Amino acid sequence: MAQCKILILNGPNLGHIGKRQPEIYGSQTMDDMEKIVRKLMGDAADGIAITHFQSNSEGGLIDRLEQAREEGINGVVFNAGAYTHTSLALADCLAWIDIPCVEVHISNIWARTDQPLRQQSIMGAQCLGVIAGFGIMSYALAVQALHDHLHA
Repeated sequence: MAQCKILILNGPNLGHIGKRQPEIYGSQTMDDMEKIVRKLMGDAADGIAITHFQSNSEGGLIDRLEQAREEGINGVVFNAGAYTHTSLALADCLAWIDIPCVEVHISNIWARTDQPLRQQSIMGAQCLGVIAGFGIMSYALAVQALHDHLHA
């Protein structure tokens, strides 16, 4: 595989990472995430092409996943936001597009004891794994996990 193409997909209310509720989600941005990937992976990061997409719409996320299949994207890092807990449609799409996916959450969804629904993931069964609770570092860890999986 010449270059590892990874799509970072963000769902509703995640267009303002770094500004939205920093007490829950932190103050780092997606630009910071790319710097963390480079630091975490060293020279291996040069072989990774990262594309970002964010949509507040479930249909927009599904359309982008289907487009990723057509583009030959090698892996998806996906923070579906609240759709993680409610969207059978996204889980169904992940099941058929056959692209390795790592589910990501900035906060630890299992620590959200005030809202038990937020402790569940409908998408998780269609993913290689779930990384949660490490802020923006969760994305960088997911990129590394996908890269390692694709080159195993």
